[in-house]
Amino acid sequence: MKILFAILIVLVIVLLGLAVLAFLDRRADRAEWGRLAALRPDDPRVFDEAMVADLPEPARRYFNYAIRPGTPLLPIVEIEMTGQFSLGTKDAPRYQPMEARQVLAAPEGFVWAMKTHGGMPVAGSDSGLWTRFRIFGLIPVARAGGDPDHARSAFGRYVSEAVIWSPAAVLPGPGVIWTQVDDNTARVTIRRGELSQEVDVTVDAEGRTEVVSFERWTNANPEKTYRLQPFGAVVSDFREVGGYRLPFHAEAGNMFGTDDYFPFFIADVTEIRFSGARP
Repeated sequence: MKILFAILIVLVIVLLGLAVLAFLDRRADRAEWGRLAALRPDDPRVFDEAMVADLPEPARRYFNYAIRPGTPLLPIVEIEMTGQFSLGTKDAPRYQPMEARQVLAAPEGFVWAMKTHGGMPVAGSDSGLWTRFRIFGLIPVARAGGDPDHARSAFGRYVSEAVIWSPAAVLPGPGVIWTQVDDNTARVTIRRGELSQEVDVTVDAEGRTEVVSFERWTNANPEKTYRLQPFGAVVSDFREVGGYRLPFHAEAGNMFGTDDYFPFFIADVTEIRFSGARP
């Protein structure tokens, strides 16, 4: 009985410790979310086609489709989404229904808070500072961050997603340079401090984004070794939100454009809000 009682006490202590850790993680999510949302401009400029007149033609096409003239330039975007998230591989993807919310504030950071449903539910968050996920809301299955590899990998993610959902954040300016790749593809290079990321955006004849792709610094490979690997997203279902025309469907994954590609992330946006937008 004493042994069983001791085991019970240890179990209770472990569960309490995990609960405290989960509480602290969620508090950090809220704090970082609030910090990024507060970066919204108090008196935003409005979009004018002259702002992009000197850009390569595919980049002009991208901006002139994505932002209507006179639209306030609001670079901080909050997104609600549902969809499917793979917990497996291409051969056995094990897709799980998921719901998530996200704040994008490129080039400063992001927070993506997600939870799956069914099976062993996974919940947690990804950000420019950490990756933290748990099963059953308590047991850690992924904890990373606080090192140059994670920061570089995360930077690639939120810069590429800004191209998809926050065009005001990637307008030309300090640290943002656009070049031409081909007749329908432009490349944006975004720098912040020691971090730099190139992202290609391919648009149709109207300027509607079709594909966003880049070389991502990641350890999503069998060797679990950080290296550059192709990553990309196909987007569709464009809708207008506050003067912006943005995709409400996205499918993304590693090894984009190769035989090993499969979309582990399939999302349907349910709401997009711009921090600083007037009610």
